[in-house]
Amino acid sequence: MNPRAKLVVLASAGLAIVGMSSLSASARIICNEDGDCWHAPGEYAYPPAVHLFVHPDDWRWREGEHYAWKEHQGRGYWHGGEWRAF
Repeated sequence: MNPRAKLVVLASAGLAIVGMSSLSASARIICNEDGDCWHAPGEYAYPPAVHLFVHPDDWRWREGEHYAWKEHQGRGYWHGGEWRAF
């Protein structure tokens, strides 16, 4: 491999690493009125009637607040104790 090709490969790898690190920064913590919270990898358009609260990924509830982690795979939200996919 010639030096120019190596430079292109290294630059591409560097851009890929930067791109992947920025994806993790877009994560959100979503909580509903019942106190169920989960991580969302991106921004979704949730139905307005569900009344969800969107927090940054580093958000933490304070001691004495009534929240609980309820993680789930896929795109959706917790409502009434059930996962509703969309």
